[in-house]
Amino acid sequence: MNESPSLERLLARAEAVLGRLEAVLPPPAPLPDWQAAVAFRWRKSNGRGWLQPVLHPHPIRLADLENIDDQKERIAANTRQFVAGQTANNVLLTGARGCGKSSLVKAVLNEYSAQGLRLIEVDKEDLVDLPDIVDQCYGRPEKFIIFCDDLSFEAGETAYKALKSVLDGSIAAPPDNLLIYATSNRRHLMPEYFAENLEAHRVNDEIHPGETTEEKISLSERFGLWISFYPFSQDDYLDIAWHWARQLGVSEEVIAVSEREALNWALGRGSRSGRVAWQFARDLAGRQQTMAKEQP
Repeated sequence: MNESPSLERLLARAEAVLGRLEAVLPPPAPLPDWQAAVAFRWRKSNGRGWLQPVLHPHPIRLADLENIDDQKERIAANTRQFVAGQTANNVLLTGARGCGKSSLVKAVLNEYSAQGLRLIEVDKEDLVDLPDIVDQCYGRPEKFIIFCDDLSFEAGETAYKALKSVLDGSIAAPPDNLLIYATSNRRHLMPEYFAENLEAHRVNDEIHPGETTEEKISLSERFGLWISFYPFSQDDYLDIAWHWARQLGVSEEVIAVSEREALNWALGRGSRSGRVAWQFARDLAGRQQTMAKEQP
């Protein structure tokens, strides 16, 4: 009986301390509103992550992407199988910069979002949260693509281990309604060093790579579908530039006299890529609009 007042005071102090802690702790992350958007970003603050709706996703269409017909057909076929509930593969898009890897993934979303496809963009440093993201997608009727853009890992980084677990399954089986689409300039996603060649060894008449190389190759091998991109030819580059120029309202008369300017633009950037063609088309369209306003 004598201890009751002391216990009550202790409980009261504990409740006061918990009240102060709750006031400074961040609120629990909201559950995703899957009806708010077709694309989401994984965001983190104060150690807590949540799915943020992307209210205005990029409107690019498959028809806007020129000179990558084989790549378009392969990823579109894989995605059609996925949204139809059939088996499909995780996809790794690799190769030349600015040639449409990221744009192709965005265009696939726009093509199949009406059939229940959803996209979740996850930055490389947040890949450690993949198990939490996957848990939120389990049992949903939608089909989810986890999108990792410009993915590569440096020596000493460990986030790739979480990616490997989701790609190949850990003790928990990967969900049937989720795939990973990643883009990278590296086929094996990790840096390769000359010294690693010294780890190779001979077995009978075969050369076997060392453990370090095997570890790096094993990550990209977990993607069932590899899609490669290559630098554009001069004609391909011009076709893309004129496509975007027409989309932006540039007249045929201006296009007809702008070939040398378009080539010089690419030469100055050291690349004939779709990105460079898009940038030139925007510049050309802007200058035409300015000249039209200046004319009396």
